[in-house]
Amino acid sequence: QVQLVESGGGSVQAGDSLRLSCEVSGRSFSSYVMGWFRQAPGKEREFVATSWSGGSTHTADSVKGRFTISRDNAKNTVYLQMNSLKPEDTAVYYCAARSLSVVTWSFWGQGTQVTVSS
Repeated sequence: QVQLVESGGGSVQAGDSLRLSCEVSGRSFSSYVMGWFRQAPGKEREFVATSWSGGSTHTADSVKGRFTISRDNAKNTVYLQMNSLKPEDTAVYYCAARSLSVVTWSFWGQGTQVTVSS
């Protein structure tokens, strides 16, 4: 059973930075595609960033230049570095994992709240 546990959320001021972490149990972390998503109150869950096992990444236009996804395969952990935070970044942030061979995200964390005040 794969488990994902996020940490690092909190309440910050606009312009501050936070780093979210997501630790994944299991032996296949290095082969997983890892993703970060977020859901603001009353809105649909939206994609934030993806990290492929080979090291390539993709970031949503809405956060490009401010957010960076990275992973440490030795620690079974994926990170989301968030800089220059804005009030509109306020959301519950979720990490997710899937195998390269599937398109649906198979495993999800419980989420961590990020609140940005102006």
